[in-house]
Amino acid sequence: MKKASFFFCVLAAIAFVSGTSPVPAQAKKVSLNYANFPPAPTFPCVQMERWKTEIEKRTDGAVQINTFPGGTLLGAKEMMDGVINGQADIGCICMAYQPGRFTVTNATSLPLDIPDAKTGSLVLLDLYNKYQPEAFDKVKVLTMFVTAPANIMSKGPVAELSDLKGLDLRASGGAAQILKAWGANQVGMPMSDTPEALQKGVVKGLFSSLEVMKDLKFAEICKYITITDTVIYPFAVIMNKGSWDKLPDDVKQVMDGMIEEQSAWTGEYMDRHVSDSIAWSKKEHQVEVITLSAEKKAEWNARLAPITESWIKTAEEKGLPGDRIVKDIKTLIEKHAAK
Repeated sequence: MKKASFFFCVLAAIAFVSGTSPVPAQAKKVSLNYANFPPAPTFPCVQMERWKTEIEKRTDGAVQINTFPGGTLLGAKEMMDGVINGQADIGCICMAYQPGRFTVTNATSLPLDIPDAKTGSLVLLDLYNKYQPEAFDKVKVLTMFVTAPANIMSKGPVAELSDLKGLDLRASGGAAQILKAWGANQVGMPMSDTPEALQKGVVKGLFSSLEVMKDLKFAEICKYITITDTVIYPFAVIMNKGSWDKLPDDVKQVMDGMIEEQSAWTGEYMDRHVSDSIAWSKKEHQVEVITLSAEKKAEWNARLAPITESWIKTAEEKGLPGDRIVKDIKTLIEKHAAK
């Protein structure tokens, strides 16, 4: 009896010194750090918080997700390598910021008439699942999603192609080629740097999805929206392979079960949020929405056809089935837009 009491006291002393209690290892919580680069109110961070809540709930609190929005843990261009190197367990990347690195998935940012964010998100995820691009070999993909189609937000009205000639607009990824085809000057920068660039006159507007009119208060500066519905920006949520491998199998099952669900949820949220953002911008800041006539839209689109042709050629030079990828995207658009 004395020996048993002595043994228990030793265990208690060890627990006190180490700051732990002598509980079974399987009862310990898994704590994961999730980095994101845009400000907390923006849609990539809204989906992050929703995913965190659902994972914690569906694992009965066995997993704790610590979220870091606004580049507080990793910045936009550091995200992929930061997660690979273990600076964060999980990260959200915008693939358009590194077009040469994510060739296959960035094909969704070609001007292929993806009609909305939900459709685009499911198209992107299906494309990834089919081709399993080498760019993601060092991470675990937890979900993928896209923005709503890009439109022009500007300080002055843009109603003709001539209005775009020489106009400095913020854009990234495939959108840069689109602006060039229309005669505008593309200025590359993360979205988080754009408010200051607009205020200082470094750019006269931007080419992106319209939720930022409300989320980043661009409606205070950009008093005009020109509807082009031309291109989307693809995102992925990725996890460090080592962190993934350490997870219990039941937790992995929960995360795998949310991949497509989270993709569709984010797309639906994005589409609703864009509609709300337009209405808010018109009501609160008297923003004018310019809609192109069918003839003008056809004229603008005609300038974009060479972009897809050039992408196919470049992809095939890299050994990728460029033509097949574009055809797959078009087929997937029809599949998901019909739902």
